[in-house]
Amino acid sequence: MPFTDDTIGNFFENQVMKDPDREFIVYPDRDLRFTYREFDERINMLSRGLLETGIGKDDHIGIWATNVPDWLTFLFATAKIGAIFVTVNTAYRIHEVEYVMKQADLKAIAIIDGFRDVSYIETIYELVPELKTQSRSNLKSKKFPCLKNVIFIGQEKHRGMYNTRELFLLGQQSSDEEIKKIMRTLDKDEVINMQYTSGTTGFPKGVMLTHYNILNNGYYIGERQKLTELDRVCLPVPLFHCFGIVLGVLAVLTHGGTLVMLEIFDPLMVLAAVQKERCTALYGVPTMFIAEFSHPMFRMFDLSSLRTGIMAGSPCPIEAMKRVINEMHCKDITIAYGLTEASPVFTQTSTDDAIERRVSTVGTALPEIEVKIIDPETGETVGPNTQGEICCRGYNIMKGYYKMQEMTELAIDRDGWLHSGDLATVDEDGYYRITGRIKDMIIRGGENIYPREIEEFLFTMPGIKSAQVVGTPDEKYGEIVVAFVITDDGANLTEEVIRDFSLSRIARYKVPKHVFFVEEYPLTASGKVQKFKLRDLAAELLKEGQN
Repeated sequence: MPFTDDTIGNFFENQVMKDPDREFIVYPDRDLRFTYREFDERINMLSRGLLETGIGKDDHIGIWATNVPDWLTFLFATAKIGAIFVTVNTAYRIHEVEYVMKQADLKAIAIIDGFRDVSYIETIYELVPELKTQSRSNLKSKKFPCLKNVIFIGQEKHRGMYNTRELFLLGQQSSDEEIKKIMRTLDKDEVINMQYTSGTTGFPKGVMLTHYNILNNGYYIGERQKLTELDRVCLPVPLFHCFGIVLGVLAVLTHGGTLVMLEIFDPLMVLAAVQKERCTALYGVPTMFIAEFSHPMFRMFDLSSLRTGIMAGSPCPIEAMKRVINEMHCKDITIAYGLTEASPVFTQTSTDDAIERRVSTVGTALPEIEVKIIDPETGETVGPNTQGEICCRGYNIMKGYYKMQEMTELAIDRDGWLHSGDLATVDEDGYYRITGRIKDMIIRGGENIYPREIEEFLFTMPGIKSAQVVGTPDEKYGEIVVAFVITDDGANLTEEVIRDFSLSRIARYKVPKHVFFVEEYPLTASGKVQKFKLRDLAAELLKEGQN
């Protein structure tokens, strides 16, 4: 049996009763601190405020924000009232946000003012012009029939939107009775979180995750790091990913520890936070760790409090891993592997594993999860040290993709096995190695990118007849996006024009770094594009360009 049958709200309240005065969340750059008790009071106030505005059980609430303090208040408040929390990638632009708002049937969306060069406020006003003329809670949007509220996370007032200060004030006017009543009706197997993962079919899919999925996964992830209530985990990864919510927040919550938060990743801020708060664990994708130990001021910081942490998201170069262990004091750093559909982790190394195992494998199966490797052609389980598709089954498997039954059936077979699309081997001791991918995916700095999604987007640009997208190796990001384009006759397109068009409409990390114009693609006898040949061609052209 997995560790807990509790819902997230109940579990949080039990931790408050156990150790009310322990710090739960710290923002070192703002010197903002909340104990478990203080944060629970804030959660309840927001829960009551949301109920007052007509948001309740089973309603879908989106959040489009960096790791601001109230991101976590919304996470736990929605869990207590049984609303479904839909996370939106901070790098998304208008094209992607519109899709998620529609596909997820959002009743409300909480936003900050913007991130980098994207104004979230302007984007939302462009998508929902009715906000400027209609009263709050009675929104009738032509484009988004389910949408009733937009919430601004902060003090400022924006036409047609509630701000969080107003929600807290509304929450002060009622008691916790209604929350308690709802919490008694909630079930561990109810969906509580929806995260969008890029889709092989061209559009992101909403992965439905339950209390049971993510709370238990968080617990076992923490166990592999030997976390206790004395641990202080520095979390510079975005909360909209499972890495942030489950490996970070829920691993810490289930062990009664402290979260040291950063709003956005900055290597210098990470080093300062670890030193100031005496963090014992540090999380990140390999590029983050590399940016930290390569920083010119790295030697000025005392990181001797560090012991463990997690590196995940993309394969880690062995030399980088050694530097993290030796120079950053993370002698017990762990490597985790999984998919959003698996809540997300199903294999992880342990603090007890030898360094060789931690740099060359993704560990062993977590407790209460079955993992197997199959021949992709026959579906038969293969023996040790034989490559096949890695699959898993257990409490951690998603409820499915929202409103995509066919896609769900393709991902999870009749016996309940989730098919990862990744190739792997397992040795005689149960240690897994990821060796490649069946699915056509690019991993750039920890972000999963499906070429089909970008191809379909590029096809919307006037002058482009067709596009093929591949990944090519890159020292900094692991892989980068490259597009091969065939233009319409007479179209006068350049790489710069295509990149500019893309930058204003899709997330920067998905924008092709290089665009090559071709007259035809290499094809198989049956007319399929040979992507492996395009990958080779990309590498060749980039090499020529450097000479």
